[in-house]
Parts: sequence; structure tokens; C-alpha cells
Amino acid sequence: MNAPAANLETPDAFRASLRAWLEEHFPASLRGHPRLLGGHDTLHGPAEDHARWKAAMADAGYGAPRWPVAYGGAGLNSQQADILAEELEHIGAFSPIAGLGLMMLGPTLLEYGTEEQKLRHLPPIARGELSWCQGFSEPGAGSDLASLRLRCDDAGDHWLLNGQKIWTSYAHLADWCFCLVRTDTSVKHLGISFLLIDMRTPGIEARPIKLINGVSHFCETFFNDVRVPKDGLVGEVNHGWTIAKRLLQHERSGLSAQRGAKAKTQDLAELAGRFLPADETDLRGRLADHLLQDHAYRLTLERRAAEAEAGMAPSTPLSVLKNIGSDVAQARAELAVELAGLNSLGWAGEPYSPLELELTSQWLYSKCYSIYGGSYEVQNNITARRELGLPA
Repeated sequence: MNAPAANLETPDAFRASLRAWLEEHFPASLRGHPRLLGGHDTLHGPAEDHARWKAAMADAGYGAPRWPVAYGGAGLNSQQADILAEELEHIGAFSPIAGLGLMMLGPTLLEYGTEEQKLRHLPPIARGELSWCQGFSEPGAGSDLASLRLRCDDAGDHWLLNGQKIWTSYAHLADWCFCLVRTDTSVKHLGISFLLIDMRTPGIEARPIKLINGVSHFCETFFNDVRVPKDGLVGEVNHGWTIAKRLLQHERSGLSAQRGAKAKTQDLAELAGRFLPADETDLRGRLADHLLQDHAYRLTLERRAAEAEAGMAPSTPLSVLKNIGSDVAQARAELAVELAGLNSLGWAGEPYSPLELELTSQWLYSKCYSIYGGSYEVQNNITARRELGLPA
């Protein structure tokens, strides 16, 4: 059966049609997965069912539900997109299409890309056919990102890149990279350009960095005489900083949404049911406080989304949300391992269950939440300067 049309007259009609579509296309073997994912990119359930589910979601445009149909999306309005999320959650389903291209680059290209760039890059992102990495941070250019030095010279019919990036998530696996480069060394912010780079180009080397939880999705990435076609430039030369700031807003918004995922809170409640003694009043009280904070945070995310849809100025800045989200997610991870006790100490193998092993991984991985996407301190500085009017 075809996916529900975006032009159905009423939300109830769309919901009913969507439920029938999900019943037909979502494999029962994948129900409830993935849930706790702390960095181990493993599939839960038969691989062929994942492939079938991904193809169905891609064909319907539900990988990027609010993008225009011409760019691979479903053309849904915000209410319909919310209904889709609700119905997926209701049946224990998930979107099999994700990544940095979907969360960050896609929305940025919709705003700043040429029509040719949109038609070339957005449909594969919406279908989950190509993966992207983010080439922003460098050694010496992390919190002060505008100090980046990856040199990009105009070589006539192409750009020539030389330099290094670091903390490049999934660079060793990515097909493409959206990258900030230095096109003018005489100025700081106004000497930066925004470039799209094919990661198969000769001269690119990505070296994974092992993290504290044993996974290696961060990389240091080297560019040695890398030739990039001129049409890889997004926007104008030396005006990439404006595009980068907009992309970082999408990143922080996406990270905030992940921190407020209801399924992760449900996992915490499940752990409490399994491990929390009835007479453990201190931990029970801290768990209740966390659940209240988490619920208030998710309501704030919903309010901000409604404000954006109505064209209103957001009442809660993204930098504030990003920091609160980091607090919530780190507290959740700490409570999870505390609830599980000795069951959370596993690293591999028996007698630990996959969920218990994931708790350890997620707890260790959660330490980076207040660093990546703009550190806690950087977000506070942005809030102080932009929202409170304090001197820089």
C-alpha cells in the first residue's frame, strides 16, 4: 500500500492511513529496537528486515518527513510529522534513516544550497544512501572554531586543500564531508568558506581515535593536495562562517531532540522496575527528580518547535537547550548504572546481557555530551553574550 498522502484533509484521516501503512511495512522482528545505543552501531534483528524497513521508509519520504517531495522528503507539515513520530513510538518502531547529513547538512542546504546542489545531495540523504561527516574542528581550532587553518587555494578549475581536521565523526566510513576551509588568511571569520568534499578523493586519510567506551567513530583527518571541484562550494567564497553558524544551530537542535528521546527515559524506568529496591528512598527520590526534569525538558522542546512553526521567536535559546540536554542525558546515564549496580560493570561477554553491556558503554560515552556540538562553556558564553547582553 502507498504511503499516506500529505494532503489528507484531517489529522485523524492521516493517522488512520499511517497506522495501516505501518502495520503493513514495519517488521515485527524489529519492534522495540534500537533502544539504548551508546555508540555501538549494531543492528538488532534480522538484517534483511532492516533493509526492507529502510526501503519502505525511504520510498515514502519518511526519512526526511518535512522536506519537499522533490528532494526526497514526504512534504509533511509539522502536525503530520508529529503524528508520524507518535505512531512510530506507539508500535515500538524507529526511523532507520539518520546521520549528520539528515540532521545538519540537509536543512542547511535547503536554505543555502543551489538548486543543483539540492537535487544532487538531498535525495540520497533522505533515503539514507550516502553518509556524511563534519569537517569543522582542528587541532587548535575547537572552541575557537574560527581559528581553523585548513588551507583552500583557488587552483583555477578546482580547489586545492592542505591541512588537518580532528574529531571528525565517522570520517573513516563517510561518503562525503561538509567542511569549513580557510580561503583567506588575512582575516578570521570572513576568510572561511563552506565546501562539500567527496571522501573518496585522493589525498584524504582518516584515522579513527579510540574512545573511552571502546568505540572509534571520531577520527583525525588529513588533507594532502586534495582537489575539490568548484561546484563543491556552498554559498560565496569567504562567507562560510554565516552558513556554519546556521548549521551549528541545526546540530544543537538535533542533539537537544536526541537528549529528550522518550524511549531512553522508558529504558530508565524499566531498569528501576528490575533493580530498584522498594526501601531505597534516596535513589528513588533522585530518580523522580530526574524524570520530572526530563519531562519538563521534553515539553520545552515541544514548545520551541511549536513556536518555530508559528513563526514566533523562540522562548528558549538553543544554547540553553543544548546545555540542559547534556545535563539530562548525563544524569540519565549515571542513574542507569547506579540502578543496575554490579550488572552495569560488564565490558563484554557473559554473564551480562546486551542491555547491561550497553549501559556501561552509554555511561562512558555520555561524558562527551557536554563537549561535542559546542562545549558547555562555549554555550554559556553564547547565552551570556546574546541573551543577557553581557560583554564578550
